[in-house]
Amino acid sequence: QVQLVESGGGLVQAGGSLRLSCAASGRIFNSSIFISPAMGWFRQAPGKELEFVASIAWNGGNTDYADSVKGRFDISRDNSRNTVTVYLQMNSLKPEDTAVYYCAAAKQYYTATERDKYEYWGQGTQVTVSS
Repeated sequence: QVQLVESGGGLVQAGGSLRLSCAASGRIFNSSIFISPAMGWFRQAPGKELEFVASIAWNGGNTDYADSVKGRFDISRDNSRNTVTVYLQMNSLKPEDTAVYYCAAAKQYYTATERDKYEYWGQGTQVTVSS
């Protein structure tokens, strides 16, 4: 069973920083059997659609970012034998970054920006940026 568990959300003032973590476990992350999937972060603000934030390839070699977060957010990953931890370092936060942030595991090894390219999702973690 695949599990994705996000942590690190909270309340921060505009201009501040937060680091989100996603602990991913399950058979598809067993590096002795599979190539690890690409991972991504999405977010959903109240009353808005789910929005792509960032994606990282299976080995961390490639990343993609939404234009709205480029230069402020950084995605990284740590692959171990049976688990993957994905991080989203968020700097220079703005009130418009307020949303529930979701970690997701892709159906492919390379980066993906589309929601339907992702197969497994976490429960989300709330990020609130006050002005």
